[in-house]
Amino acid sequence: MAFFGLIGNDKQMAAAYSGRESASDKAARKRREGHRRSAAAAARQGQAWEASERQRQDGGGWWRS
Repeated sequence: MAFFGLIGNDKQMAAAYSGRESASDKAARKRREGHRRSAAAAARQGQAWEASERQRQDGGGWWRS
């Protein structure tokens, strides 16, 4: 059974992977980075919508250049 080969090597495995980012930490970091990117894109999209809506409501009257 392959399971019994895992018993007793926890210190060896810990030494081999010390200083490396864990898979769960990496996944959490990627989620946070993705959120920051999408939040900035959503802000830009909102600003573009606001500018176009303002232009539509103002109607481009004589007071606008």
